Amino acid sequence: MRLRAVLAIIGLVAASLMAAPARAERLIVSVSNHRVTVTPNYSGGELVLFGSVEKDDKTPSNRGNYDLVVTVAGPRADMVTRRKERKFGIWINTDSRQFLQVPGYLALFSNRPFDQIASPEVQRRQQLGLNNVLLMQRVGPDFADVVPNDPFRSAFVRLRSEHGLYREATSAVTFLTPTLFRTGIPLPAEVPIGTYNVEIKLFSDGALVTKTETAFEIVKVGFEQFVATTARQNGLVYGLVTAFMALMTGWMASIVFRKD
Repeated sequence: MRLRAVLAIIGLVAASLMAAPARAERLIVSVSNHRVTVTPNYSGGELVLFGSVEKDDKTPSNRGNYDLVVTVAGPRADMVTRRKERKFGIWINTDSRQFLQVPGYLALFSNRPFDQIASPEVQRRQQLGLNNVLLMQRVGPDFADVVPNDPFRSAFVRLRSEHGLYREATSAVTFLTPTLFRTGIPLPAEVPIGTYNVEIKLFSDGALVTKTETAFEIVKVGFEQFVATTARQNGLVYGLVTAFMALMTGWMASIVFRKD
């Protein structure tokens, strides 16, 4: 019985290996810096992603030109978009929509427009372009990603884009040779702290050929990092020191502005 089970497992593994398509190309990529440090006077920067397409003897001889799409997604968190309306002469929040575990930073770069790289169906399936990236929302009791022209979704993407945190550029990837490429990854001053995942997808003749991933990290250094670490690891001490500093500030202000 045990021998039959072993033979069955071996047969399944062999069948799966035979059914798996042979990969004719693979991507070799790297970023210029895998760890970006943010200081109190950080005003933004840029990383460089570079790589190459490595072929083998299984690569079809009639393979067309390559297209490349790079997706950079920063740390995820829940966010809320609110709708304001003017009532009785003042602006108040009248409605809101919660976005669940969406990227704090999201950028999509390619060597040419997405509609020239793949069909609309492939664009939706591979999430090419901001309109096709899934941004999960809480809609009443349900969770879903609505149509791209939904007013809350449009407002959310617009506000993030105004701060440079959401962007897409369809001419940002440059092929230096038919197989060697590079692109820049802009990092604004308000860039979130955390791990950033970079997904690189290679297309040819409208079809996905292969893909790979890399990552980099953005960390705080200096006094801000000390404060953040203390607040996280020693919450009680941080709270007491904060309260003491508030009392001292109020006491010093009362002395400076005291009227004799």
